Amino acid sequence: MNQQFYDKFKQSLDEMRKLLKRPLTLSEKILYTHLFGQLTGDLVRGQDYAELQPDRVAMQDATAQMALLQFMMAGRDRVAVPSSVHCDHLIQAKVGADADLQEALNQNNEVYQFLESVSRKYGIDFWKPGAGIIHQVVLENYAFPGALVVGTDSHTVNGGGLGMLAIGVGGADAVDVMVGMPWELLWPKVMGIKLTGKLSGWTSPKDVILKLAGLVSAKGGTGYIAEYFGAGAESISATGKGTICNMGAEIGATTSIFPYDQRMQAYLEATGRDDIVAITADMPEYLTADPQVLAAPEEFYDQVIEINLDTLEPHLNGPFTPDRAWLISEIKRAVEKESFPDKISAGLIGSCTNSSYEDIERCVSVIKQALRQGLKTKTEFYITPGSEQIRATMEKYGHIDILTEFGGTVLANACGPCIGMWNRVGADKEERNTIVTSYNRNFARRNDGNPNTLAFVSSPETVTALAIAGHLSFNPAQDTILNDRGAEVKLLPPSGSELPINGFASGESGLVKPPIDGSSIDINIAVDSQRLQTLTPFSPWNGNDLTDLTVLVKVRGKCTTDHISMAGPWLRFRGHLDNISDNLFLGAVNSETGDPGQTRNQITGEYTDISQVARDYRKRGMDWVVIGEENYGEGSSREHAAMEPRYLGARAIIVKSFARIHETNLKKQGLLALKFADPADYDKIKPNDRLSIIGLTDFTPVSQLSLKIIHENGSSDNCSLNHTYNKRQIDWFKAGSALNFIAQQLNT
Repeated sequence: MNQQFYDKFKQSLDEMRKLLKRPLTLSEKILYTHLFGQLTGDLVRGQDYAELQPDRVAMQDATAQMALLQFMMAGRDRVAVPSSVHCDHLIQAKVGADADLQEALNQNNEVYQFLESVSRKYGIDFWKPGAGIIHQVVLENYAFPGALVVGTDSHTVNGGGLGMLAIGVGGADAVDVMVGMPWELLWPKVMGIKLTGKLSGWTSPKDVILKLAGLVSAKGGTGYIAEYFGAGAESISATGKGTICNMGAEIGATTSIFPYDQRMQAYLEATGRDDIVAITADMPEYLTADPQVLAAPEEFYDQVIEINLDTLEPHLNGPFTPDRAWLISEIKRAVEKESFPDKISAGLIGSCTNSSYEDIERCVSVIKQALRQGLKTKTEFYITPGSEQIRATMEKYGHIDILTEFGGTVLANACGPCIGMWNRVGADKEERNTIVTSYNRNFARRNDGNPNTLAFVSSPETVTALAIAGHLSFNPAQDTILNDRGAEVKLLPPSGSELPINGFASGESGLVKPPIDGSSIDINIAVDSQRLQTLTPFSPWNGNDLTDLTVLVKVRGKCTTDHISMAGPWLRFRGHLDNISDNLFLGAVNSETGDPGQTRNQITGEYTDISQVARDYRKRGMDWVVIGEENYGEGSSREHAAMEPRYLGARAIIVKSFARIHETNLKKQGLLALKFADPADYDKIKPNDRLSIIGLTDFTPVSQLSLKIIHENGSSDNCSLNHTYNKRQIDWFKAGSALNFIAQQLNT
């Protein structure tokens, strides 16, 4: 299969070169060789939509439930492309690896059985709970340079560390690919990021993306692929590259990618994929940007940013947003100026972002110094291995013993605190406190459910040093620590190999391969199940403009998918649309009151949970809309943030701007994702207004829609609404959802 892929890749790219007659970036090479149909001309970045044919689909258990429930409605006997399911999100972090994993098996058995049986029936690789986090397992087993992969998690982009375009999508997008339909993408712009110099001292690959986030903001990468190049890129390990790509999601980028190089080859060999190294040995020009692009990047990239690794400093980003970047040399002043709690209550390392062997070994090198000098962690300290392979390798080389002696707790090979699955003692008191993590996101309530936990994101090495010092204002490059003997000691910079010298340990695989024929396998969902619920198709558009719509809530400020559909304890309902809809907009801030999670029922006057008001409107047959601000839907790819509003009666979401994945998810579920032509029109809408969306009877890709606003006093306003719908997406809206449209296509 690998030989066939690369033979086809080379042939397709050679044909594209003849047609396009210009130098190509690496991103373009992969995209153009994965077109679903015949190319007739150059595609315009940021303007044209393309139909693509990905090589693989990856799903984690929280999103796989809804994706597979939708796939089951499509009528296919088997997935059209290789696919995998990874059980990593539903394991709660509380005591430690063994106890937490057993508790997850006890609590989630129904869901795990469903996912395994569906996987076996339809030809999907199933990775058991404890096997590892989806992105680390994909990197170790499935990722390969030049591939195009989609995954139902925003951090699928981690795979760019092995030179492939790995793109986070909603479950409905994954269904497109699994049923063999073309997958649609707005042809992205390309941001070229030139890395010069070499990392040293306390600086790590994590600091590259933390700096970039500070430069471009949480929405600065929207519509772009972040493509790295330069000598600095070659100096970073494959897993370090994966870390950088992983957090590309935090700048809104479609995905991120590094060119294929010797560091990637070394990782492929270390993880048993020598065949890929052998096949690609003679095709470096196919898996990197063309020389003309690298010689004159400003001519071929839409934006170019240069980062000098020689002068790069360690960063701490936060709180409450991953793009608020602080240099480690500035953090003491920031603590004083911003009144951040200086005492650190917990340090957490690992996760899908930073759990490679290199990450762990560098942290252990710091911990060994600390133990020799009479120091241990002054905070709670948690370690999340990214996979069973990483955990077993940590055990093989004695790392687990050292981490335990230091005072750390090794958690299960799962997402845990990174995605809110942290049963943290005392979090319900909602005390203001500071934590430091090597994770990727730090939204309010993200890790422990406490809105007053200030989370700062940094490299695992820096997090470890801060845990030893016990306070946020510590700079390991300059400051000393008082040890248990009363002496001032200083930590030396971390060190460690990027790959284990004597190889990885395998541990327990956790992989369940599907049978060749799964037709005899039955999928049973109990009628009274509280965890799983079969889906009912959404109703199609009735052919008329949408009139007399109620404003469910007008949201103020940042509204991420965490705000729209929280994770944490709600993850257990990811396969039950009705139950999980009770979390709708729990974190969204109401512009009328400044409070989260509640709104006024315009019929009863009662002020209560937003989800309950939505249910009441649906019961009364009232359609509603939500009004939002910039980068609405930032964060996780969870399509529940689109399905829940649709299920409870939403017809449109009208905002100043959208995050990419969420905008697509809304379209997939048959909702109107609309933007104010003039962002200032956001201020015209009052919570008790009635709205009408005009122009749907002539809805086309180039048409502009109108919004009529009727105020409570009888006066009115009008404004224009923009959209990015193409013809196929308008068909989704008319059919009631993309899934309805797919079913129509397959049936005919």
